[in-house]
Amino acid sequence: MNTPFLLLALGATALPAATAAAADTGQQTIARAGEQASQPGPEAYFTGRVRIDPVWPAEGGIPASGSLVTFEPGARSAWHTHPAGQRLLVTSGVGLVQEWGKPVQVIRPGDVVWCPPGVKHWHGAARETAMTHLAVTGTIDGRNVEWMEKVDDAQYHAR
Repeated sequence: MNTPFLLLALGATALPAATAAAADTGQQTIARAGEQASQPGPEAYFTGRVRIDPVWPAEGGIPASGSLVTFEPGARSAWHTHPAGQRLLVTSGVGLVQEWGKPVQVIRPGDVVWCPPGVKHWHGAARETAMTHLAVTGTIDGRNVEWMEKVDDAQYHAR
């Protein structure tokens, strides 16, 4: 499933009009803090409270978007894949990540997770600690994610 809001959820948003126009002319641009509104993580794709702060869209010759994603304690994404892969840089808190068929792993600030193209996985906060990561998500033909079923409590609590 791939909708415009879903792309927004992972940072594939349009820059403010003046910045986007300058980017098209080959000029250096600055996307000012606060120019893009935070969005809640859509309930269809996340469990718990999640805030998504778009950082940059996939454009200007770089087919990858960036978003800061904050998961409140116990919050997590649904299982999903990325057609071009995704990198996660944990910036604060303690999180969890799991690749399908493998054990849940703990991630901490400074850790970088590589999610290869087509690999089913989820990520989120630890049970008692929030976690924020910078998600850099590749885009192919306007698509950056394929959402699947939600992570159930047994999967989330498995170690």
